[in-house]
Amino acid sequence: MSLLTQRCLLLALSLMLSLLGRPEKLTAQDVRPPNVIVVLCDNLGYGDVGCFGSKLHRTPHLDQMAAEGMKLTDLYAASGVCTPSRAALLTGCYPPRVDMHKSETGGAVLQPVSSKGLSPDEITIAELLKTKGYATTIIGKWHLGDQLPFLPTRQGFDSFYGIPYSDDMTPREGKPWPDLPLMRDEVVIDAPVDLNDATKLYTEEAIRFITENRERPFFLYLPQAMPGSTKAPYASDAFRGKSKNGPWGDSVEELDWSMGEILKSLKELKLDQQTLVIWTSDNGAPRRSPVQGSNEPLAGWGYTTAEGGMRVPTIAWWPGTISAGSACAEVASLMDLYPTIAGLAGASLPQDRVIDGKDILPLLKGEPGAKSPHEAFYYFMFDQLQAVRSGDWKLYLPLQEVKGGGWQQQKELFAEPRLFNLKEDLQETNNVAAQNPAVMKQMILLAEKIRADLGDDENPGPGRRSAGHFPEPTARVLP
Repeated sequence: MSLLTQRCLLLALSLMLSLLGRPEKLTAQDVRPPNVIVVLCDNLGYGDVGCFGSKLHRTPHLDQMAAEGMKLTDLYAASGVCTPSRAALLTGCYPPRVDMHKSETGGAVLQPVSSKGLSPDEITIAELLKTKGYATTIIGKWHLGDQLPFLPTRQGFDSFYGIPYSDDMTPREGKPWPDLPLMRDEVVIDAPVDLNDATKLYTEEAIRFITENRERPFFLYLPQAMPGSTKAPYASDAFRGKSKNGPWGDSVEELDWSMGEILKSLKELKLDQQTLVIWTSDNGAPRRSPVQGSNEPLAGWGYTTAEGGMRVPTIAWWPGTISAGSACAEVASLMDLYPTIAGLAGASLPQDRVIDGKDILPLLKGEPGAKSPHEAFYYFMFDQLQAVRSGDWKLYLPLQEVKGGGWQQQKELFAEPRLFNLKEDLQETNNVAAQNPAVMKQMILLAEKIRADLGDDENPGPGRRSAGHFPEPTARVLP
């Protein structure tokens, strides 16, 4: 729809409402649903950017984005690792519900040439938005299955430009994987891809997509590949060696530049007041020696169910709708983006399945009295329920065997239940279980509630659905 047509329609609608005795002022949002951009960094820590406390990395564009929008300080990924987290974001469901909590070999994430992937029977947010006329694209890292039935172009996205799995999944001894491929749609266009220019190229592709679709509603899913999973993250020449924190800092500062370029383009195209932008990460920064990323002031590291593993830095930006300089400390999740975005687009949620996410638009708008829509948030590692949060309280459940490589150095912590008040104890150091028996009882009841639905630890519940399986997987290689 052209801008002239939009203005004429607005004028006609305004006149009609005036004649009906309803003189409300209409905006373009009354005619066209908002554009949506979701930027998902890879392994970026809670404390890796300035507006969330970093004194090490220079992130002026993200800091300005937060100043113009909202910081969500208590928003969680649905997993401390990559594949499950991304599946949850796109389906609005806990990873065990969609059977994306582990690989077909029992690993934490899908590997190249995997027979498993996100089921084509699942309805992604991209598929919902397609029903409302949205242009959809993914630019970046997919990691929900590299076989043809599982690729983004079969899951609601008009186009795909990026890599099908993690940057560290390259050929080596014992891993006869193909060279890391760069794909456009369903075809490999380069392999092995040089990821040093990944952030730059993804940014250029994103701006091109925005510009080409400025006259219609669009959904841009930009899962950045950086800082990534390799021990030496990538950055382009313009940023390599320029930060105070080695390759990790270089990649973070280039991610900041990328977000700045995208927001600048939205403003230049006069799309800023028509576009909701969410910037976040798929999980916390992993433990490295020497230390690279930061999850401060939270406890713990990525690949765990500690706060630092699953609470992710999040900024929401939508000038004219989200108040500048605002903050929200209510419990929310990346799963909540699914029903929230669907509601903004006017798309109906599927009625034949459970969706765990909740609409958090009242939180984003800062409506008076708006509270978290979640009675509880559940921390799963693989299929094991390890912790529960309700309000300010977090309970780690006692476990005989602890799943997840990130916990193995501290698995003795799970010998007994541990209860923390996160409002007072972000470092999770003061176990107050003994002093709060009533809270303990309520938290255990919440754990039993989700176990009755999804099961726990090799005992699947009735609420689980099946992943997709492809019997004879082939490698994605250059034609």
